[in-house]
This record gives sequence, C-alpha cells and structure tokens, in this order.
Amino acid sequence: MTTQVIQAQSQKNPFSDFLQFWGDIKAIAGSYWYPTKPGERAFSDAIRSWATLILLILLIIGLVGTTAYNSFVNRYLVDSLIQDRDYSKFINILITNIVVLVCVTLLAGFTKFIRKQIALDWYKCLNNQILDKYLSNRAYYKINFQADIDNPDQRLSQEIEPVTTNALNFSATFLEKALEMVTFLIIVWSISQNIALILLAYTVLGNLIAVYLNQELTKINQEELSFKADYNYALTHVRNHAESIAFFQGEDQESNILERRFIKLLKNIERKIGWERSLEIFSRGYQSVIQIFPFLVLAPLYIRDEIDFGQLGQAALACNLFAIALGELITQFGIAGQFSSYVQRLSEFSDALENITKQAEDASTIKTIEENHLAFEHVTLQTPNSEQVIVEDLSLSVQPGEGLLIVGPSGRGKSSLLRAIAGLWNAGTGRIVRPTLKDVLFLPQRPYIILGTLREQLLYPKTNRQMTDAELKDVLRQVNLQNLLSRIDGFDTEVPWENILSLGEQQRLAFARLLVTHPRFTILDEATSALDLKNEASLYQQLQATKTTFISVGHRESLFDYHQWVLELTQDSSWQVLTVQDYRNQKITQNSTDNTGITKDSLPNQNQLERLSQKAISEGLSHKEMAELTFYSIKTIRSKASKGESINARDGFTYRYDKDTHVLKWIRV
Repeated sequence: MTTQVIQAQSQKNPFSDFLQFWGDIKAIAGSYWYPTKPGERAFSDAIRSWATLILLILLIIGLVGTTAYNSFVNRYLVDSLIQDRDYSKFINILITNIVVLVCVTLLAGFTKFIRKQIALDWYKCLNNQILDKYLSNRAYYKINFQADIDNPDQRLSQEIEPVTTNALNFSATFLEKALEMVTFLIIVWSISQNIALILLAYTVLGNLIAVYLNQELTKINQEELSFKADYNYALTHVRNHAESIAFFQGEDQESNILERRFIKLLKNIERKIGWERSLEIFSRGYQSVIQIFPFLVLAPLYIRDEIDFGQLGQAALACNLFAIALGELITQFGIAGQFSSYVQRLSEFSDALENITKQAEDASTIKTIEENHLAFEHVTLQTPNSEQVIVEDLSLSVQPGEGLLIVGPSGRGKSSLLRAIAGLWNAGTGRIVRPTLKDVLFLPQRPYIILGTLREQLLYPKTNRQMTDAELKDVLRQVNLQNLLSRIDGFDTEVPWENILSLGEQQRLAFARLLVTHPRFTILDEATSALDLKNEASLYQQLQATKTTFISVGHRESLFDYHQWVLELTQDSSWQVLTVQDYRNQKITQNSTDNTGITKDSLPNQNQLERLSQKAISEGLSHKEMAELTFYSIKTIRSKASKGESINARDGFTYRYDKDTHVLKWIRV
C-alpha cells in the first residue's frame, strides 16, 4: 500500500504537489495560528503566539542588519590599518567591531531560543489536538480498520514534533538567509554591478539544480518514514508477544521478519546517503565558486587602484557570506523534503480521524437507544466494511437480573454482538436498546491491564473512587487474589502487571473491578476462559449475587449453570433463543442422534424423569442415573462430584454428591 501511494505521488505534477503541500500546512497550522472553530485555542493564546512570532522576525531582521553593518566595520578596519595607518582610528573601529560582534552573538542566541519556544508551544498545541481526535468517539479503535493508515502510535509519538520544529527552522532560516542574500547582493552591487548580476544569474541556476536534487530526496524521505514505522512496529510486536514467541521457539522466524523489514530500511538509507552526497558536493562546489570569482574580477581593479583594499575585502566577505547563506538555504530545502513527508503523513492521519468522527456522528446505521434495559430490535449486524452479514434480524430482550449466554461456532459474530452493544460496530440495520455506557462494565477475554498501581487497577476506569486498603483487600480475597499483596509492596506499587500476572490472575483482577464498581449491567466475552471450574463458579456466583443483568460469550458447558437464556448463532446468520433447559434438551437430542443413532423417543420420558426424581429422595442416584436426569455426560458428572459442585437437573431441582462412604450418591439439595 505504501509503495503504491509513493509511486502515485511521484507521477503527480510538481505544481500540484506544491499546492497539496501548502494545503496540508494550512490544515495543520490553521488551528494554532488562526483558531476559528469552537474548542480550539483561546484567542488570547493566538495573539501571544503572533506577538512572539513578530518578535522572532524583528530579531532576524536585526541579526541580518547587524551582520551587514559589520561588513562595513571590517572594511573600515582594514582601510585604517593598511591605507590610513592611523592607530587611534584603528582602535576606535576595533572597539566598534567588538561591540557589533557581541550584538550578533546575542541576537543569534535569542533568535534560536525564541524559535524553539514557538516550536515547543506549537508542538504542545498540535499534539493535544491530534490526541483529542484520536481519543474522541473511539477513533483510536476504529482507525485500525483504515488500511491506508499505518502505525498510528508512531505518528503520534514521533511525527508531530518534527513538523513544528522543522516548520519553524525552515521558515526562520529561509527568512534570515533570504534577507542576508539580498543585503549582501546590494553591498556587492555598490562595489561592482557586474559581480552582482553574475551572482544573481548563478543563484537562479543553482536553485533549479537544487530543486531537482531535493525532489528525489523528498520521495526517499517519504519511503524512509514508512519503512522506519514498519520496522519499529515489528520490534514492538516481538516485545508484546515475547512469551508466545518463546513458547513456540520462533526466534528464527521473527528474526527473518525483522531482517526483511530492516533490509528495506537499509536500502532506502543507502539511496538517501547517495543523493545527500550528490547534494553536498553540489552545495560545496557551488559555494566555492562564489568565494573565488570576486577575486578574479576585482583583483585587476585593485591592482589598477580603481578600488581600495577594504572594498576588495568587503566584496569578498559579502560574496562569502552570500555563498554561506545560499548553501544553508539549499540545505534547508533538502530538509524540507523530509519535513513535507511528516506534514503529509500527519495531515493524512488528522483527516482520517476527522472522517471517522463524522461517520460516528452521521453514518451510523444501527441506532442506539439509551434506556434502562438491554434489547435487540430487528438488528442485522454486518462487518465494518459491510461485506458480510453476521446476524440477521435479531430481536430479543434481557430482563433485569437475568443472564444471557451467547454460543455458536467460532467466527459467527458472538463477540461482534458485544462490540455492537458498546457502539464499536454499527454497520447494519435495526436498534439496540441499552443503558448509558457508564452503567455497563465490559470484561473481555484478554483483560485490559493499565499502566498504574494496583489500586488504580482495581478502581479502573473510575480511579478517583475512594476505597480503603481493607476494602480492597476484601475484594482481592473474594476473587482469590489475596496472595497478590505478598508479591508487591502495597496497593500503590506500580509494576509491569502483564509480566507478573498470569492470564487467569488478570481475569480475576478484572472480576475484582466488577465487585468494586457494582455495575447494573455486565458484558463478559469469555471472561473466565483461563480459569479452573472452581474459580469460575465462585466468580459467577458472586456476579449473580450482585443482581446485575449480564450477557456472556463462552463455550464451556459449565457456563449454562449461571444463565437463564441461551442465544445460539449459526453459520447461516440465523439464530435462536431458548431457555437453558430447552437448549440442553435440544443439544443432547442432537448429540445422541448424531453419535449413537438414538432418537428423541429413546430419551427418558416424563414418567422416567419422575421415577428418577423420586429415587433421588429415597435412595440417591448413581452417576449414570444423574446423567440421565441432566444434560451432562458421565465424565462431567464425575468431575462435578469430585469437586463438590451442585447440578441443576431437568426436573427443576438442584442435586449434590454426598461423599460419605456410606452414601456415595447424588441427593436432592
């Protein structure tokens, strides 16, 4: 994708590239220098920035004027020593020269200081604006579906500051060197018009060559930014998935991936070095010619006494300073190529964030209604690109305090429905009724572990909540993390949590947030997948005790014990809603028919169920009889018996296994 974009850009008209560049500059600079929209910079801040900019311009003008004046002081200094041979006059002019040099030094220092202060203030403002767009309307999430926007984190962290710094450096240097060139050209004109005219023609020719050289450097710089971003992302990917790579012993494959990306970057840098070499040779040679030819032209005039030595020296100095100014200007045009790459990528990123925000506001097709319950009303959900229908015409309502379990084959949209509830996906039709998101807590399969202390982990996302250490310890105990405090120094300790906590511990920590926040609605996406059945049972029982309304996604058979309803999604985008008991009955019928040829008629009928239920009161049931009375396999029945877990049977009663050696039967609770 990146290569195609760069190739397309290289085929553009240079004039259109120039217009696009200045259009991007205007878009980026406008909010800082010309705030017109609500929420942008305060007018007083903009006035202060303009005042600082005017001060910078005045300092640059003062610096150039003082430097030009110093060329005359040097001329008179030489004349007083060589022609006048007047020591007192020489001393006076020398003192003046020292004062002027001090002024030049101070002006140069303050000019750079003011320039960097403006760049820093602009960087702060621009970073806040882009970051605000990035975090608004969940753009940070939706930008991942924009295939042409690569590495948004690097664009934020590494590509905003160079825009402001290079913009101020280029603008200030351009103004300073352009004024110097005009000033010294006037000085040379006053001495020799022929030299001035030759300098002017030579400058035009040199700039045309420099423009050609810099155009190719601009393309190389654009590729370099993309290759650096890809290489940096690959390194970050290795760090984030270090444990998985270590388990798979995938070092060789990762090394190959990193090497491929690094080779692309290396080849680009080699090309850049070659072009920079050509530009440096041209710039140095260009300056050398300017410094030599005044002597060739003016030396005969000095020999014939048509000009004095001070004029010869001043002309040579003016041409030398003219050459230095022109060389720096050419260098700045080379840097501007990289600067334009930063500007283009930042403008592209900013526009993408704005478009995502507009889509969130104007283009939403699934309507979200905020009320005090959860419901789907004729919802047809599609993938974000609207290419595939995930669920079609879904209508159901989850009653307060109840639990809905979403099941179905992998990849059929179970997690996608949760994204739709959260407003992350909205492609499709229909309405989703839900409470405000502040009343909903989402627990994903891979819990989000923030960069912060243990206290902040537990209180997230409302870290300003006040809870005592004793209360937090009780919460940790409830989720079986009471030993966590023995591994750290306290609740206000900040450590790399993702490295020291297992996935199961992270899932329990996420459940602890539930016990802290007491949400009225909870969404769980395989939130106990890394836990053993005992911990899972404990957490879901506490969840039920909170009287929260919850929706779960999961595959475990044990999850049926904690929900009242099952939503099954199928391969053909259809769905069905059943009670847990009816769903289990349906599945055991299907499994029996598919695996053994047993029909529904051969399953225990109502009379047999009543007989088993009565036997459970009088004698207790064996594992096999308990399997007949439930929807579980004998293996699962035995597992639950060994762990002391209770079971809800088909007759509506709850049973537990009595481990007394004289009983060893399932009895009704």
